[in-house]
Amino acid sequence: MLRTDRYFRLAWLGALLLAGHALPAAAQYAAGPTITLEAASDERRRGLSWSEGNPVLRGSVSVPIAPGLSLDGAATTLWGSDRHGGADAAIDLGGTYARQLGGFRLTAEGRYHLFPGAGDRGAGWSYGEVGAIAGFSLGPASVDLGARYAPRQSGIGGDNLYLSSSAAIGIPVTPLTLSGHVGRSSGDARDPVRAARLRPTGNYWDHGVALDWYRGRWSAGLRYADTDMDTSDTAHAGASLIARVGVTL
Repeated sequence: MLRTDRYFRLAWLGALLLAGHALPAAAQYAAGPTITLEAASDERRRGLSWSEGNPVLRGSVSVPIAPGLSLDGAATTLWGSDRHGGADAAIDLGGTYARQLGGFRLTAEGRYHLFPGAGDRGAGWSYGEVGAIAGFSLGPASVDLGARYAPRQSGIGGDNLYLSSSAAIGIPVTPLTLSGHVGRSSGDARDPVRAARLRPTGNYWDHGVALDWYRGRWSAGLRYADTDMDTSDTAHAGASLIARVGVTL
């Protein structure tokens, strides 16, 4: 294990321990956590399939612990993903801090991604990233600019920077929201094999549009995702249409 990886994991462990110490305060601040259960036809992130085009189940929880600050966790089935060393699931742990300044939103976040069942050394496939998002809302419309950075780690064969812009608008007099995004993945590749997890052909662009329906606790949606990669392997990258349905408890 690289020394930088060891320090990075120790820092995340310390953050999680502090978060755990703060959890008792959550009951004093909020009525309880928000839990969401979803089923989707694919788990596609930044234009890349993490489940090889197979359907997935996902559960997530968000626990507010102070004004604007929440701890988040999610688990997604991957069914032996080749992209992540044969992992059976992806577990995402982290926190989010958001501030609203008039019509502007400023958000800082940190995530650590774990992959149970990955390879002979499951921990060697885990990695973390931090991010910042600036957004603006005007009526039913919103625009966001984001940057997420994964420092150099052996699990991803280098470092990774993801820059994105997105927009969404609620369609008046309907429970529908239309959104779209474009993103750019880049970074340094010290280990080309591991770097291919997040950038299979090197630096690339991804884009997508989505139409989501919300009614009370229930939601559903269709999303089109694509990249500029020169590939016909749509099970891993390229044009894809993803359907999802979920409920929030």
